[in-house]
Amino acid sequence: MARHRSASRRAGTGAPAKGGKGAKGAKSTAARPAPGSHRYTPPTPKTRTRSPLWVPVAMFTLLGCGLVVIITNYLGLLPGGDAQNSTLILGLALLVGGFVLSTRYR
Repeated sequence: MARHRSASRRAGTGAPAKGGKGAKGAKSTAARPAPGSHRYTPPTPKTRTRSPLWVPVAMFTLLGCGLVVIITNYLGLLPGGDAQNSTLILGLALLVGGFVLSTRYR
């Protein structure tokens, strides 16, 4: 009787189950994501809001002023003569403010 049980177990392992892998190494295409869709992309909202006019104006003003402050600091044209760290930090702060506003621009 024990011989009959082991033979029936071995007989059931020969053929693949329905919906499983057919040939050795073949994969089902249903489990694979579509090419190029490795990340979730949320749908775009139907009402896209535009930025107020002050956002791009302030953004470009801060970027331009920061650039002017840094250049004039290194050229020594600002009051105080030689290049100063405080003026450089002011120019960099203006640039950072412009970059922060650029993330708000739509």
